[in-house]
Amino acid sequence: MANRFMNNATTPSTWICALLTLLLSCGMAQAQDLVLKDAKLSLLPGDMPGAGYFSLQNRSAETLTLVGAESDVFKNTEIHMSMEKDGMASMQAVPALDIAAGDNLEFAPKGYHLMFMNRLTPLAVGDDVEVILHFSDGQQLAATFEVVSPATLL
Repeated sequence: MANRFMNNATTPSTWICALLTLLLSCGMAQAQDLVLKDAKLSLLPGDMPGAGYFSLQNRSAETLTLVGAESDVFKNTEIHMSMEKDGMASMQAVPALDIAAGDNLEFAPKGYHLMFMNRLTPLAVGDDVEVILHFSDGQQLAATFEVVSPATLL
């Protein structure tokens, strides 16, 4: 009986399953170093862009670099920074953001945010939108953003 168990344990499909489990669990362990909270997508009317706000905590021992995001609901998603100079508000794309070990990065109105552009499907307040954050080391962090009215963020 022990011989039959050994033969079954060493089949190619068993090795493939074990390898796949190992690879998937490594990815999840890395994502555990990142904690995303309070994810909101501020929805503007019509085809106007939306803005994503959240808090991102880096619990790892290394600086992590956020390099982008994506969602199946929008054609383009970029990291942006809002600023004010001489009484004029402006916004610019940010190619990457470093998050030092142990630090929090706040994405909030009048600061860093994700800019969701070119909506592909209709959305309403209360909907959930899946977003994947991309990091320079290849890590990805999936998050669910709640669609909210801009008035709730004031």
